[in-house]
Amino acid sequence: MSIELKRMTKAMLHEMYDGFEYDPSTFIDMDLYEEYSRRGVSDETVEMYYKKIERETDAVYFAVLHEGKVIGDTALRHIDTEKGECELSIHLKNDSVKGKGFGTEAERQTIAYAFDELGLRTVLADHITKNTRSGHILKKLGFDLVGEEDGFVKYRLERK
Repeated sequence: MSIELKRMTKAMLHEMYDGFEYDPSTFIDMDLYEEYSRRGVSDETVEMYYKKIERETDAVYFAVLHEGKVIGDTALRHIDTEKGECELSIHLKNDSVKGKGFGTEAERQTIAYAFDELGLRTVLADHITKNTRSGHILKKLGFDLVGEEDGFVKYRLERK
């Protein structure tokens, strides 16, 4: 399995959300899941999201590509160079690309970027309690469980 990370572009973000399916395991409030699922992701929503990404000075967004196609995104957000830490996030496009190791490899490469390119010492991550798949992947990548708070399970990975 080979995936590649590339800095997110507007065209890649549109490709990401073309065929994107919301995952119910990532919603605490299932009313919001129903609302988002019915609404889908419009071009206008993607444009607004891209403008938000462009304004964030403390984040790096990557498109996850497999065989040249965008299958997801990862991000390092809330990058704090003084503390030497950031937060990791990932979204895969739909169920057709989940459970194949793409997310694990994308997170592995994103973490390497945080440590090797940005020189950070700590990567933080979390997931909602019912999203056990995310927790399994974070543990597999070496994250330590920090605790639970407000429906989220929190993790920490220190640079070795």
